[in-house]
Amino acid sequence: MVLSESNGRVQLPAKAQTRPVVDDGKDAESLKVAEDQNGHPSMGVEVRRNYMGDYLDVPFRPYLMKILQKQGDKKVLFADRVLKFTSTGKMKRHILLITDFALYIVDPDIDALKRRISLAAVEKLCLSERSDNFLAIIAPTEYDLLIASTRKTEIVSIFVDTTRSQSDYELEVLSSNRFEYNATSELVKEIYFDETEDGTRTTIVRK
Repeated sequence: MVLSESNGRVQLPAKAQTRPVVDDGKDAESLKVAEDQNGHPSMGVEVRRNYMGDYLDVPFRPYLMKILQKQGDKKVLFADRVLKFTSTGKMKRHILLITDFALYIVDPDIDALKRRISLAAVEKLCLSERSDNFLAIIAPTEYDLLIASTRKTEIVSIFVDTTRSQSDYELEVLSSNRFEYNATSELVKEIYFDETEDGTRTTIVRK
């Protein structure tokens, strides 16, 4: 899948599965992600709706249940497809699961668990002040996670409420149009958001 370019800005095609991102410290790509008619991330702004939590019917997906049971997790608070950013700047559709103990990133192409982060390891959440779908989950003892989801607001609410109920700790939620995140333990990237005539333009660069 090839990225399309408009007015000097590189934007995502609506239904691409994996997309290369130029991110070498000199060049950066501008990204826009929202929702298409099938409820998957594509182009536009965040779509608000009533919260459901499990959008994938996890109990009827044996491979997801097997992953959770192996970790001793039973209560699914949230389940949906998201776009996950890799350390190399590519994006791929993954499944995000949130339980009352951890979050899971699952590769649906191979039905495999790619990452598990304990909720206790999450220090804060970073998101922009604009209408977009980007969310950075900051886990200092490991490395951070950058995703895009049309249900960003619901994900943040679940994180905050669950952390408070489990530990009486108020999870920090940082709203800023420019912030850093650790793509790996040794690689820091910066993401910033600019308002344009078409909405919000999101740019990611290597620090």
